[in-house]
Amino acid sequence: MSETKAGKRSPRELGMRYGIFLIGLFINSLGVSLITKANLGTSLISSIPYVLSLEFPWSMGVFTILFNVLLVLFQLVLLQKKFKPEYWLQIPVAVLFGWFIDLTMMLLGWMNPQGYLLEVVSLLIGCAVLGFGVYLEVLADVVMLPGESFVRAIVATWHTDFGITKICFDASMTVIAGVLSLIFFHGLQGVREGTIVAALLVGFLARLLGRWLSFLPGKLYPSVQAEAKTEKQENYWCITIERQYGCGGREIGKELAQKLGWAYYDSDLIQAAAGTTGLPEEFVEEKEEGITGSLLFDLLHSMEGYGGNKAAPQDRIYQAESQAIREVAAKGNCVIVGRCGDFVLREDENCLRVFLHGEPAVRARRVQQREDRRRREHYRYYTHGIWGLASNYHLTMDTGLGLAFARQGILAALKEKQAQKERT
Repeated sequence: MSETKAGKRSPRELGMRYGIFLIGLFINSLGVSLITKANLGTSLISSIPYVLSLEFPWSMGVFTILFNVLLVLFQLVLLQKKFKPEYWLQIPVAVLFGWFIDLTMMLLGWMNPQGYLLEVVSLLIGCAVLGFGVYLEVLADVVMLPGESFVRAIVATWHTDFGITKICFDASMTVIAGVLSLIFFHGLQGVREGTIVAALLVGFLARLLGRWLSFLPGKLYPSVQAEAKTEKQENYWCITIERQYGCGGREIGKELAQKLGWAYYDSDLIQAAAGTTGLPEEFVEEKEEGITGSLLFDLLHSMEGYGGNKAAPQDRIYQAESQAIREVAAKGNCVIVGRCGDFVLREDENCLRVFLHGEPAVRARRVQQREDRRRREHYRYYTHGIWGLASNYHLTMDTGLGLAFARQGILAALKEKQAQKERT
């Protein structure tokens, strides 16, 4: 559970979260069973229990319980005095998960796809179901599953990187399951190409649902609504500036802020994001707009978010910067450059949204243009919108006409918008 938020959650909200978690846990087990029934290997999380169940008389669900309880005991050894009482909740969760797996395997007893094509279709359906279950567990954000909690115990003990440690842990489970299969059956059973497909696809689908349904926590949970809510005085105004690389957007933003006597925010938001995510400022600065392709990005980070209740680093950076943007806009008059500020403040009537662009030859005289694609992908990934689309902004300008002209144009647009607000 997220400890910083736990105190703000009412009993009713906690009940809702645990209900969503239990539903997610059942759907998770159904996904695992569907993948297993596809006969192309099982999911990473169940690879060792499944191979053991093929050799010994106990079921996959029973071995799942034993395996997860063992992970909890390993956490106790690693953390010692830092092992918190609520961590014991992982054991009843493991018991329930194992029981759900046996139940769903029984319900799917009729399922026996014939032919490789049907097996692949069954595998993909199972991955989709498991991805949805993982998303619901992330949405609930109440109990950490033993696998992820074990990884976090390693990170806390030896100060390793979570993403790398999680991938190593998943890979180790697959290798151990493969070795056990070779020992027991002199060949691979339970660990096949479907295991690799599930490892990549499940996390990808869970992250995709997380982005598509990013509004859902705010709709469901009062604590999230309270955290996102910012009280803004009606006389406070802000200007957001999105810009093509090399258009002089930063210079224009600073000059506007100085002329108006307003606060200016650019790299300041990096510091704010670093402070709330716990990530180093240098890492935030490097990664904040580093998405080069949505599909590739999701696949590379799918295993890191697999089964976890914490967003991948880039998502945490975007969420923290968005919250920082809302807070500074509510705090006083300001100019905000970049970081999807126009989208974050799209419902703020006291916000003038500007996009600055320019001819390639003009921009090339200042800097190279390679950053444009990164900014475009970053904007599309998180807003599902088109970066630079005129309808997203109140004003778009070609800075090739001169930075002074652009600055005066923005000031004139701000004056007109303020006048319109006064007339309404």
